[in-house]
Amino acid sequence: MVRQAAPPGAQPSPRVRRWAPLFLIGLAALALCAASSLALGARSVPLSTVVAAVFGDGHGRDALVVTGLRLPRTAVGLAVGAALGVAGAVAQGITRNALAAPTTLGINAGAGFAVVTAIYGLHLSRPAEYVWFAFAGAAAAALFAQALARRAGDIDPVRLALGGTVLQLVLLSWTSAVMLASKRTLDEARFWLAGSLAGRSLDVLWPMLPAMVLGVVLALAIGPALNALALGDDAAQSLGVPVARIRLAGGIAVVLLAGAAVAVAGPIAFIGLAAPHLVRLLLGNDHRVLIPGCLVAGPLLLLAADVLGRVVVRPAELEVGIVSAFLGAPLLAFLARKVAR
Repeated sequence: MVRQAAPPGAQPSPRVRRWAPLFLIGLAALALCAASSLALGARSVPLSTVVAAVFGDGHGRDALVVTGLRLPRTAVGLAVGAALGVAGAVAQGITRNALAAPTTLGINAGAGFAVVTAIYGLHLSRPAEYVWFAFAGAAAAALFAQALARRAGDIDPVRLALGGTVLQLVLLSWTSAVMLASKRTLDEARFWLAGSLAGRSLDVLWPMLPAMVLGVVLALAIGPALNALALGDDAAQSLGVPVARIRLAGGIAVVLLAGAAVAVAGPIAFIGLAAPHLVRLLLGNDHRVLIPGCLVAGPLLLLAADVLGRVVVRPAELEVGIVSAFLGAPLLAFLARKVAR
């Protein structure tokens, strides 16, 4: 019996054969982190009880802890981590700056300042009420950072990183001043500003989910154009890429993703910086793969940091924003040295 040769398109390309196992490993690691997030905390819950609770067959106190507290917290961590990871990848792509991220560009600080001001001035108390203030603050910070970085009509990556860092410090100082002016604002916002998944319910996530989905769709749509943009504006334009429109779409995606993530969980640092670099190290620079990879790496890093914060000082816990900042600071120093070289 003669075996017929497969048509050329029937066999996966070498790149797909290389990427597919890594994606599967990443998804398995993410599933393990999600299971750990459901099982670990001030009180550990057996995995069998976790599975039964998730599928509606669990009973008792442990099952109630899983379904009432840890399952919403894990879902919020998955959504926020994906949003921050993709936002970081797009920010680095549209600016051609390896240090670009919602944190280093001042976007998180802008959203945080707007939210704290809204809490202080309008007596708001729920993320669903101040999400639009987070969007407005993120957009204003992004526009201001780009205005500082423009030189001869183009964006200087070094000036963008420096301008975003200065803007972040100024906004954090103003945020502290607003919080000190009102004890109620201080009590309402201090844990939110630390960046935390604790106490976040699905009612907090649902209003933000459309913005996150739209931001991810925009990011995936401009992925091929970001590959051309990495060659430089002139080269991208010669390939027919509308550079200004791609940067506008990418900026909108970053604002939607970072603003929604900050509104849900507060300003969580370094996830948006670390996730793209981790994916780039494993899968390369192609944004068609980089952005989907950040949908896995972002929540993986965020849930891992959240679980670590629960177990290192058990029965108390550290907010995930504190853990991610502690782990991400050495990464930022390493990347800064690498870019300087």
